[in-house]
Amino acid sequence: MMTSSQLRAARALIGVDQRTLAAMAGVSVPTIQRMEASDGTVRGVVDSLTRVVEALDRAGVELIAEQMPSVGTGRGVRMKQPQNTN
Repeated sequence: MMTSSQLRAARALIGVDQRTLAAMAGVSVPTIQRMEASDGTVRGVVDSLTRVVEALDRAGVELIAEQMPSVGTGRGVRMKQPQNTN
């Protein structure tokens, strides 16, 4: 599953706007906008989600699931477990 934060970050990593990502994935701009506006996990039509993930993969983005290691060797970012401040 992909989160809306991952989608925005992935788009930023490859330096494209929503319109360009939509074209790369063969989906509409409103579809990308809805995905990015999701709260947490991106929800949508499975075909659209698949197209976006595949487009990001072709562009060199590795989406890393929770508790999964990265298999890539390039640069990247990932969220750390929040530290308890108490």
